Amino acid sequence: MTTDLRISTERLRLRPIAPEDFPYWLDFFATEHSQYVGGPLSEEEAWYRIAGLIGHWAMNGYGHWSVETPDGEYLGRTGLDQPAGWDEPELGWSFMAAAGGKGYATEAAKAVLVRERARLGKTGVVSFIKTDNAPSISLAERMGAFHDKATIAPWPDYLVYRHPEAQA
Repeated sequence: MTTDLRISTERLRLRPIAPEDFPYWLDFFATEHSQYVGGPLSEEEAWYRIAGLIGHWAMNGYGHWSVETPDGEYLGRTGLDQPAGWDEPELGWSFMAAAGGKGYATEAAKAVLVRERARLGKTGVVSFIKTDNAPSISLAERMGAFHDKATIAPWPDYLVYRHPEAQA
């Protein structure tokens, strides 16, 4: 990993997701709010999910960031995933219910996309979004992504939204 992986925006501070974030995710995955990212999950399932996000940094040199306010309020996560076998990375996000409707996810996801494209040279970036997840579809579209009907998502009932490089 590089020496400084923090990102700051006007309202947010981002840092690589870490073990100390697990309690937030345990709470998140215990609710229906986690339905679009595989939840609700048991404590063990949530642990494996977060361990995978932390391990992604070691495997690929990039991953998900925890998103906080400058005063330390934990808001959620956003970042890039690219498991073995995927042709291009996915930009994903999950935010706590209380963080919704404030533009935090858009601000954080844009910051990650811009930084990681510059740092890693990743031009092809997609978001896989469940067909009934209107808030995430809206977020992707606000970022300039478009529904790429020619690319098939890795799961049924998911759409592929492509993030054009010029829109980063």
